[in-house]
Amino acid sequence: MSLVPLSNHSNLRSAARQQQFLDVISRDEATERFHRHLNLAPLGTEVVPLGHALNRGLAGDVVSAVDVSGFDRSNVDGFAVQAADTFGATEDQPRKVRLNPEILAPGVEPQLNVSAGRATTIATGAMLPRGADAVVMIEDTEWIDAADSSESGEEPQLEITRAVSPGQNVTFAGTDIALGETVLRGGQLLTSREIGVLAAIGMADVEVFRKPRVAVISTGNEIVPPGEPRPAGFVYDSNAAILTAAVEELGGEPVSLGVVGDDEDRLRDIVNQALQYDVVVMSGGTSKGAGDLSYRVVSSRLKDPGIVAHGVSLKPGKPICLAVSDGKPFVILPGFPTSAIFTFHEFVAPVIRALAGRPRQSSETMAATLPMRVNSERGRTEYLLVGLVKTGDDLAAFPMGKGSGSVTTFSSADGFITIPQQTEILEAGSRVDVQLLSQKLEPADLVVIGSHCVGLDFLLGEMQQQGFSTKVMHVGSMGGLAAAKRGQCDVAGIHLMDPDTGTYNRPFLTPELKLLLGYRRMQAIVFRNDDERFEGKSAVEAIDAAFSDPDCRMINRNAGSGTRILIDRLLGDRCPPGYPVQAKSHNAVATAVVQGRADWGMAIDTVAREYGLSEIPVQEEHYDLVVPQQRWEQPAVVALRELLQKSKVRDRLTQMGFHL
Repeated sequence: MSLVPLSNHSNLRSAARQQQFLDVISRDEATERFHRHLNLAPLGTEVVPLGHALNRGLAGDVVSAVDVSGFDRSNVDGFAVQAADTFGATEDQPRKVRLNPEILAPGVEPQLNVSAGRATTIATGAMLPRGADAVVMIEDTEWIDAADSSESGEEPQLEITRAVSPGQNVTFAGTDIALGETVLRGGQLLTSREIGVLAAIGMADVEVFRKPRVAVISTGNEIVPPGEPRPAGFVYDSNAAILTAAVEELGGEPVSLGVVGDDEDRLRDIVNQALQYDVVVMSGGTSKGAGDLSYRVVSSRLKDPGIVAHGVSLKPGKPICLAVSDGKPFVILPGFPTSAIFTFHEFVAPVIRALAGRPRQSSETMAATLPMRVNSERGRTEYLLVGLVKTGDDLAAFPMGKGSGSVTTFSSADGFITIPQQTEILEAGSRVDVQLLSQKLEPADLVVIGSHCVGLDFLLGEMQQQGFSTKVMHVGSMGGLAAAKRGQCDVAGIHLMDPDTGTYNRPFLTPELKLLLGYRRMQAIVFRNDDERFEGKSAVEAIDAAFSDPDCRMINRNAGSGTRILIDRLLGDRCPPGYPVQAKSHNAVATAVVQGRADWGMAIDTVAREYGLSEIPVQEEHYDLVVPQQRWEQPAVVALRELLQKSKVRDRLTQMGFHL
């Protein structure tokens, strides 16, 4: 074991005594200080080919130089006529007209007029001939050949069996777009629809606002680019991938400057390089504690005005640092993914949109009910990400509580609620306003709440392949059962054992719930292969061995999970070292044991094998799905029920280690 020199300990203690933030201020004040020094007008314009204009901001109004359509045209296959010649026509008493010796197709200019008593054959999209004011559909006519006519030598005739009115089945010139009409306004976002309009008026090039070039930098010795080996204690750089994609979505041009370790000279060089771009976004640490080079380098390099806010009373995102250098925004985001993404969208996204000439994004808000109590930290405005679930005429907002270090929280959330600084508790049943993360709430076809299982992950993947969208929230068996009773989900995954009977799941049903049988799985004590304390022992012997060694640590499961109930039954009144540390999934238990943060825990044998761990079988349990009665016949639930009966699916579950 290598020891840290005493001098270094002294430096760490000294750094820890530093003021962590310059001045913790409110979100509104931070935004005002930031914007005060920025020019949020678009950066300029450029002319690009129409094929390159998608998702660009239109630089000015577009006035059509042509009519669309540019000529009167037929909307159907049929015959161009004068409407008056069809009046009174029925199947029993058709009206007759003579056919001109001309067939009009798209792109063919008519040569013959349509006079009274005459008609011209015409295809959809073809130019209407002079004299015609309507088109009779071909199915409302009968052709009479000249040879069949009682009048020998006459031209072919047409019987019309349904009357048309003037203008029927015709699009007249300029009906869609008229010469001189303003078809698009400056500042509009050019989507496929607007691109179609510009093409329709003949524009090959279009003037758009220039994309702001945004430098993206990740910092930290522990950061590894995706695709490279990841040593112990290191993390892949997800922030850069998320931020560059977000910049592009907002209309900017991202430029990744890579990962910079804790090297002050290298960081100074990269900051100097970044300042050639329009916006700079750095992630990886903004507190004023030990080892934070980002703040020191930026504060020494940026001038006029430099750093304008360092520390904002937000959760997540308190450590954000906002700076401006000669009118150029420079932002240091926190390193944790959720904090970084949230503060980026809060402070940086509006700036990029403005510089790209995009319209301001309006956020839709929806009222919902909190199904559980939520605690908040007094003194900071907290933004709590939530998943929304339809419950009758209401919405339930389930907190997505994976913490600021989570990569997936933002992607799986529907929106967030704002908890004021002075609020410490929101009680279950509280009404809240949820600000949506996208412009429209897309309800999932199948909402699943409850205990996590890799077998269920497989089933939901199969559901996705069938075209059903799913939303999953892992809150444990008890949380899932409660959600099902409240009608807040379509399916709840549970594995709850009745301690009196040893029966799984059925004893917990109420009349409003039905049980969809799933599969059986083995709960096991898991440990590393080289740990002799557990090798060859029964579950009871293994527990005794764990208690006999004070250095033997366990990793527990979260309260309310079926695994936790089984653990507590096995332990009785005893609490081994590590008992208070609660993991929220079988995979998290296995990871803790593999990494040596714990020596043993309880997980299903399927996961133990996936992580290369040894196992001691404890009890085979039933993992079933609880469905509210009123959801039993919903299409997605029916599809899931049918899926569980398919031999291919059952074979795959068996291969994964589950028993049917």
